[in-house]
Amino acid sequence: MAQARVPYLLGHAEIASLFQIERQTSQKWRTEGTLPEPDLVASGKPYWLLTTVLRLDGVGDRQVDERQLDAYKAAISHAYVPREDEQLPVIIGIQEVARVLGRDAQAVSRWRNRRRIAEPDLVLSGSPLWLLETIIADAYQRQRSVVLAEIALLRAGQRAPQKPRGRRSGNPAVRPPKAVAPAERTFTSDEQATAVEFLESVLTQGYSVVIKPQT
Repeated sequence: MAQARVPYLLGHAEIASLFQIERQTSQKWRTEGTLPEPDLVASGKPYWLLTTVLRLDGVGDRQVDERQLDAYKAAISHAYVPREDEQLPVIIGIQEVARVLGRDAQAVSRWRNRRRIAEPDLVLSGSPLWLLETIIADAYQRQRSVVLAEIALLRAGQRAPQKPRGRRSGNPAVRPPKAVAPAERTFTSDEQATAVEFLESVLTQGYSVVIKPQT
């Protein structure tokens, strides 16, 4: 089976290697704002697109080591550079995988150690990352249940509150007032796509969802 394509991403360890600096220096860049907001936060850890990181090349005394750049690209041969207007795929870490599968993070870590879950699509700064679709396909293949509400949230761009290390503090987001709660609905097994759309709509409005199986 061909490995799924993923965008070029870097964590602090990869950035440090690229610029031949200490990892703590990369984290300092993040704290002082030299590195912009992460393009992705998964399981509380920040990641940046390669194109974002390369904008620092030549700024001040920062220089990309071309040999390290070539080695990085060679190590992720299935990666690609996304277009500026391209929507990125949903990429998740162990914490999000656990919520999608309705388990805890320790269980997912054990499955990974015992090769009872799909191999990560990326391993960055020592942490595994998967495409959401990789986890869904693997769950179906192994006949594991998935939490549709969590999948809908991730596809809608919503994740559990996460604060990556070194992130600058800011004003907390204020949620808009809730509208009238949607009416209860029932779906059959043939209406999965419609059910997911309904879940996305409800969860986007800030409501929780209770799924009750019917016989």
